[in-house]
Amino acid sequence: MATSPSNAVLGDVYVDDLISSCGGVLDYAKPAGVYFKERIHKGCLRASVNLRRPQPLYGPLNFGRSTFDANWRIRDSSGLHGPWLKNFSTSSSACCSAGAAHDVSFDSSPPDERLADPSISPNLTTVSGNTLKMLSGSCYLPHPDKEETGGEDAHFICTDEQAIGVADGVGGWADVGVNAGLFAQELISNSVRAIKEEPKGSFNPTRVLEKAHSNTKAKGSSTACIIALNDKGLHAINLGDSGFIVVRDGCTIFRSPVQQHDFNFTYQLESGNGGDLPSSGEVFTIPVAPGDVIVAGTDGLFDNLYNNEITAVVVHAVRAGLEPQITAQKIAALARQRALDRNRQTPFSTAAQEAGFRYYGGKLDDITVVVSYISISISE
Repeated sequence: MATSPSNAVLGDVYVDDLISSCGGVLDYAKPAGVYFKERIHKGCLRASVNLRRPQPLYGPLNFGRSTFDANWRIRDSSGLHGPWLKNFSTSSSACCSAGAAHDVSFDSSPPDERLADPSISPNLTTVSGNTLKMLSGSCYLPHPDKEETGGEDAHFICTDEQAIGVADGVGGWADVGVNAGLFAQELISNSVRAIKEEPKGSFNPTRVLEKAHSNTKAKGSSTACIIALNDKGLHAINLGDSGFIVVRDGCTIFRSPVQQHDFNFTYQLESGNGGDLPSSGEVFTIPVAPGDVIVAGTDGLFDNLYNNEITAVVVHAVRAGLEPQITAQKIAALARQRALDRNRQTPFSTAAQEAGFRYYGGKLDDITVVVSYISISISE
């Protein structure tokens, strides 16, 4: 669906009035009740890239052409250009749907983002004998320059298995004539197949990702984030700079940490043994409660919106009784608006400045958003 950045997309969302004081995180800290499975991250060989830090940067970050050795890795070299918002690709919860690449106003200063204490609300996955369920919807906006090829993101929603996932093909592969979106699509398709093969009641996200990765043969590489709801809460694995947040009572109580070898150089899975391994991903078990909202996305979302900006849209959507798909559309639209804004500080510009670049504004990219509402599944 072709859309422009108008009230038809953003509706009456005045985000300034909705920002919670406990909106999100900038400096990550593990909240109580969240369990990490520790991983040992091995060193890796990086692509050799000439980064000229002294010169002012606005618009695209110019990394130049990478030179590679035997075990080379791709950096994301996508630039910032194109002033449009169109070709929404959306999906709501179905038996199992895979969405591949086919497809409001804030203070300009970066917010002081902190994790709320999840202990303020019950962390129960089973409530009064009733289990929880996850109702999901999604929105995908390919980069305007990649609409014909569908962009490089992919995602899935599996309602029966209560699972969602996203993958982001690394754009730097385009420099050597490879569409990494095909790798992301195949990885997502294989993830869905692996999830369906999991023993009932014993979902293992690492096993799912390992199986999906081993069966993916397309050239390229991508990030991966897979999340499932079971009787212990959310069970998830994240590798790279895609990820997810958990929103409760208007506050961000959890955000998956970004995994990068260096600025704009994400952990990534690649066919064969050229990239990071699925075992390098971080595994999480997160207790959830009715009313919690999960927002998963690729870096096109998290590079352009701070956690409290995402949370503000979620709060408005929940108050208005909007379905997850509409909430995902609103979040994606705001992320695209920020990506095109040259006058605001964004998470990406903050990271670029911390890495030594003189950079301001958003980063135009593929944007995938999957929103899941946690509610009670009434036992019959």
